[in-house]
Amino acid sequence: MEKYDYEQLVICQDKESGLKAIIAIHDTTLGPALGGTRMWTYASEGAAIEDALRLAKGMTYKNAAAGLNLGGGKTVIIGDPKKDKNEAMFRAFGRYIQGLNGRYITAEDVGTTVEDMDIIHEETNYVAGISPAFGSSGNPSPVTAYGVYKGIKASAKEVFGTDILAGKKVAIQGVGSVAYTLCEYLHDEGAQLIVTDINEEAVQRAVDAFGARAVGLDEIYSVDCDIYAPCALGATLNDQTIPKLNAKIVAGAANNQLELDKHGDLLHQKGILYAPDFVINAGGVINIADELNGYNRERAMKHVDKIYDNLETVFAISKRDNIPTYIAAERMAEERIASLRNSRSTFLQNEHHVISRR
Repeated sequence: MEKYDYEQLVICQDKESGLKAIIAIHDTTLGPALGGTRMWTYASEGAAIEDALRLAKGMTYKNAAAGLNLGGGKTVIIGDPKKDKNEAMFRAFGRYIQGLNGRYITAEDVGTTVEDMDIIHEETNYVAGISPAFGSSGNPSPVTAYGVYKGIKASAKEVFGTDILAGKKVAIQGVGSVAYTLCEYLHDEGAQLIVTDINEEAVQRAVDAFGARAVGLDEIYSVDCDIYAPCALGATLNDQTIPKLNAKIVAGAANNQLELDKHGDLLHQKGILYAPDFVINAGGVINIADELNGYNRERAMKHVDKIYDNLETVFAISKRDNIPTYIAAERMAEERIASLRNSRSTFLQNEHHVISRR
């Protein structure tokens, strides 16, 4: 926590419901920490804590880069989302969130649903992404997909000189809810889709709906394509996969796509443009964050459109300073956080001088 400047780690358990959860709050400089609740079958409690910390830091950068007045946090619940969920578990978790008194706001993530958020909402108002019946935005996946689509267009403009995707080959790893909607946007523009997924039904659905070409799980890295879109779990850009890539662009919806920072360096060295994940996939959190001001769909989507501009800024910094795009994106986020810290520090110093003179 000290090394990466985390603010708070909360370990939660409720024996009767089976709740074992970790809430990690990384940074609240820009505002309350916002980040989803993930439910997963972790190998150990240590692995769950590490994942919560890693994801919380990612949310700090995502929210800052998206221009949101929110900090970064994340929750992981240890358990099988298909077998271990129950109402008492999420209500107990909601009480833990309420106890943080607004320092952390949650939403859905891998393994949790809008319905789960509705249960949490029974105990606290510090939850977003609940059912539209409550005046909320509902499932953020379609908006995440739209943001990724806009990010792919910005990346295409950088590499090909035009953001028109007609005729471009896009290899999509994972065809879950976000990626399926992304496929719709890409197909409507005339892109040629290549897909893979551990779920054969999801693959077949994309083949039937969009005329996509299905390939094996390992084959997706080496297919001849213009754009590789990782939309499954993280760390798929690593020592084994990057040498196989035939794409000119990596731009997708998955979180934590780089296994290690050095893999962002490797993509840069190979001349493959990488759209940093926490910039391109921020559509969902932008949409959810709009709820905090009374949800307005049109306003939220206009903010999501800015992902295109944010990536253009990242690419410009990368070229200007000759640094990999992941470093450029982190620098953009860190500078925004630092500017607010500095302004607060100056304000407090001025206040201290005024009080001293009194």
